[in-house]
Amino acid sequence: MFETITVETDARGVATLTLAREAKHNAMSAQMLAELTQAAGELAADDAVRVVILAAAGRTFCAGGDLGWMQEQMGMDAATRAQEAGKLATMLGALNRLPKPLIGRLHGNAFGGGVGMASVCDVAIGADSIKMALTETKLGIIPATIGPYVIARMGEGRARRVFMSGRVFGADEAVELGLLSRAVPIDDLDAAVEREVLPYLACAPGAVAAAKKLAQDLGGAATEEAVAMSIAALAERWETEEAAEGIGAFFEKRKAAWVV
Repeated sequence: MFETITVETDARGVATLTLAREAKHNAMSAQMLAELTQAAGELAADDAVRVVILAAAGRTFCAGGDLGWMQEQMGMDAATRAQEAGKLATMLGALNRLPKPLIGRLHGNAFGGGVGMASVCDVAIGADSIKMALTETKLGIIPATIGPYVIARMGEGRARRVFMSGRVFGADEAVELGLLSRAVPIDDLDAAVEREVLPYLACAPGAVAAAKKLAQDLGGAATEEAVAMSIAALAERWETEEAAEGIGAFFEKRKAAWVV
């Protein structure tokens, strides 16, 4: 049914949604975005599912946007680029609104859109060896469509420490920033995730869904207006000379003009 992800549900109603583009470090293609959006809808509608674990196969949790998909966007007009940006926003929104607890299992590095994926989890547990970064500005673009969820997760003050610099940070700082709930040795990761799962299995599913929605409403969840603004901001940035230079330099394996 799916080609870029897998979904498995155990007898308890715990579903594991796994990114499965190992050879591409689980970079998000248009197909993966569509499949994740579909899977989120199906999991939301399945009353047998009590908890969802977001995981990934291979060495990397998620390397961000697929390079081929990004290269294709270089030749698109602004309206089409906005449509493409909307695919990522739609997927993140579907996961963010999932009326089930969403627990992230980050065994490997997460960059760009991978940080966005961690940000829509209710709890994200990471191996203490992982690295994370919002690398978009190195390419002359911005972390736009993931921005509403990253800011909601970290808060503006903490987000500004890493939102613009593109610098790589470790699991301990990710905990401090609020992206990860905790960091554990890789051998303890599954047990740590299971400890997050178990309490929900003693709770009323409808009450859990209502409590999650209330928390988002009270906490200032990403609004439709903020998402639309982020899509427009990314489409506008794609039109700049910096974006052309940054993306071009990346594919040509050279330093961008601003690197000193």
